[in-house]
Amino acid sequence: MAGESENLTPGSYIDHHLTNLTFGQLPAGSRPGQDHAVWTLAQNGEEASQMGFMAIHVDMMGWSLALGLVFFIMFRKVAKNMTAGVPSGFQNFVEMVVDFVQDNVKSMFPYKNPMIAPMALTILVWVFLMNFMDLIAVDLLPAAAAVVGEHVFGMDPHHVYFKVVPSTDPNITLGMAFDVFLLILFFSIREKGFGGFVGELTTHPFSHKNPVVQALFVPINFVLEFVNLIAKPVSLGLRLFGNMYAGEMIFILIALMYSAGPALGIFGGGLQIVWAMFHILIISLQAFIFMVLTIVYMSQSFETSEHH
Repeated sequence: MAGESENLTPGSYIDHHLTNLTFGQLPAGSRPGQDHAVWTLAQNGEEASQMGFMAIHVDMMGWSLALGLVFFIMFRKVAKNMTAGVPSGFQNFVEMVVDFVQDNVKSMFPYKNPMIAPMALTILVWVFLMNFMDLIAVDLLPAAAAVVGEHVFGMDPHHVYFKVVPSTDPNITLGMAFDVFLLILFFSIREKGFGGFVGELTTHPFSHKNPVVQALFVPINFVLEFVNLIAKPVSLGLRLFGNMYAGEMIFILIALMYSAGPALGIFGGGLQIVWAMFHILIISLQAFIFMVLTIVYMSQSFETSEHH
């Protein structure tokens, strides 16, 4: 890490750590001698932006899927080897997590649906694992990726970009939030009917017994309720992204101290340990908040006029 930061200016060092390993279609003329569009890995942030909407953040997708697989394997192994006798330490931990999720679901979701508890468990553990990657040394995995890129794929190691915290990418957090939003729409329409769902958007918060006056309130109600509806997935995804992105930036800024001399290096080492310990609380809290808000939003989608 120190060697890399010495070869880069602070600005380029930060840019390097905030650039994704991006695969997409690069337009013709983007590189010298390139006379047609090609599918390739971007060599810098400018090329990544030229690839447009269809570009894929390979590092974020890879880590998200890998961590999801880790969660599935660990919990499935415990479920298959569950014993009524003296449980192992890891079985105790898994049971504690499952009980914690079940207690939260029971307290916030007073309806019957077999999908909610497993979904809440998946969100809690998966988001925590993605957040936990923020505690790994900021240069360790990017440096390993640069070595692999240079010796296996023949890439310039200075143009191998590799982010490791999926929750610092708004594509990941907003993608998860959008999935929750689709479930909100599905269950709202299923439980309330399409007419009931539309009525919920057009007859609240202002209502009047006079049908003419009520008709005048419809567009106002729709604007207010539609904004409230859209704000749910946007706030859900951006809250997680903003907190984790800020935490990652602090780790990167602390890492810059190592190349600023022995005194700042020692101070940075101590500061990094303190921030990492505090960050354990942040990554756990953000995973919990994402799970809780999902449960609350799902409960609201099941709520009908009879339950008010």
